Amino acid sequence: MNLTVRGIRYNPSDATREFLDKKLQKLQFAEGYIHDLDIAITREPVGQGYHLDAKLHFSWGTVKMVTYDCYELYEGIELITDKIEAVARKEKGKITDHK
Repeated sequence: MNLTVRGIRYNPSDATREFLDKKLQKLQFAEGYIHDLDIAITREPVGQGYHLDAKLHFSWGTVKMVTYDCYELYEGIELITDKIEAVARKEKGKITDHK
């Protein structure tokens, strides 16, 4: 799985990347199914908060988007990784049902 993490109006620190890598360990079951995972962390220009976007590219061509808005970055990372895991399990279930 190719992981890309980028920040928009925000520079992800090494600690943030390590935390994200630790949380993405949940996706070990889908290692062969997810080709690319692109995560964009946007710091909101007005007020406080972050917008997280994750784009999952599956090996069979399907692309899914997952988004989450939060005030605390680490809380948002935890919740978006849960959403990514749910989408990956659902897509994996669809493919194994058709075989």
